[in-house]
Amino acid sequence: MPATLPDGDPVPADGGLPRTAMEGLGTRPFAFYVHVPFCVTRCGYCDFNTYTATELGPGASRDSYADTAIREVRMARRVLGDADLPVETVFVGGGTPTLLSPDDLGRVLAAIETEFGLAPGAEVTTEANPESVDEAYLGRLREVGYTRVSFGMQSAREHVLAALERTHTPGRVPQVVRWAREAGFDHVNLDLIYGTPGESDDDWRASLEAALELDPDHVSAYALIVEEGTRLANQVRRGELAPPDDDAMADRYLMADELLTGHGLRWYEISNWAIGAEAACRHNVLYWTGADWWGIGPGAHSHVGGTRWWNVKHPAAYASRLAEGTTPAHAREILAPEDQKVERVMLELRLAQGCPMSLLDPSGLKQAIADGLITPVEDRAVLTLRGRLLADALVRDLT
Repeated sequence: MPATLPDGDPVPADGGLPRTAMEGLGTRPFAFYVHVPFCVTRCGYCDFNTYTATELGPGASRDSYADTAIREVRMARRVLGDADLPVETVFVGGGTPTLLSPDDLGRVLAAIETEFGLAPGAEVTTEANPESVDEAYLGRLREVGYTRVSFGMQSAREHVLAALERTHTPGRVPQVVRWAREAGFDHVNLDLIYGTPGESDDDWRASLEAALELDPDHVSAYALIVEEGTRLANQVRRGELAPPDDDAMADRYLMADELLTGHGLRWYEISNWAIGAEAACRHNVLYWTGADWWGIGPGAHSHVGGTRWWNVKHPAAYASRLAEGTTPAHAREILAPEDQKVERVMLELRLAQGCPMSLLDPSGLKQAIADGLITPVEDRAVLTLRGRLLADALVRDLT
């Protein structure tokens, strides 16, 4: 089952934010994340807050979910008051968002537009399992206002997909990408995972090449993480599957960067490559650069002005609170200035533009440059290729 929620401070019943969070509201970019917590089956590696039909129990359903999410959109408007907050990006994730009908996804988007307004050229993304959409679905999704789709390809090898407990076949991905293009989606992302037990270097290369044959304008490539409490972690603990090997993971990352770069995609964040700035996922860039966002849905996290909060996990508890007119937030924390600084370094350093050197510990920065992990570019520290491989450890030395 998904990991438990962290502890934090209580949240007022009306969801009101502290004065410090409301200061400067509207001067920072604003976005919405919408979490759809439903899946047909649970993949063995996944620890996201998702539920199959048998796990839901009474009090929550896919059919009523859009209406419940819209209640939280309206609550967000009440909490944030009259501030002018045109929404720059909307990202619908999961779970499997496309288990909802395109009309339901459209109604949630329409509620956001009604309550807040969408900025000109707003980016509106949904994730999609290749098996959960067809030609008609993607056509309708584009009609209701979605501009970008992210397909969970993961691998082009059947045995790797089986190890991940993914239900789609490799041949489904080219089909859905074609349908998305025909529907008018100019921006299509493919998600890949490397380091799955049983995956070879040749398997990973084949997955990258299969993805590139589809000419995506964006590719995300993530190292498999064995999360505690998942079936995959239990299999590794029992010795049924080998844990990911750090050296092999590094080699796979280098292979990805070489092949993706050779195809014209450039890294703009450690795990993300795009054909030009216009193809980058603007929603994720807002996360990485300290914007404000409101997370809709059970277990969703939000951040406004240095205050972060997270919703109750179970869809039934989430729906019940909103039906009663009370906040679905489970708890919150107000980030101290030093914590905000550390988070800024941790996130901005992952970007190709780097982070200001003035935020970094001088001795740690000097050593990182000497070790070939960072390159100074004017007043910013930018990770080298080797630095990207060691980024998580490097942050500790620089803050």
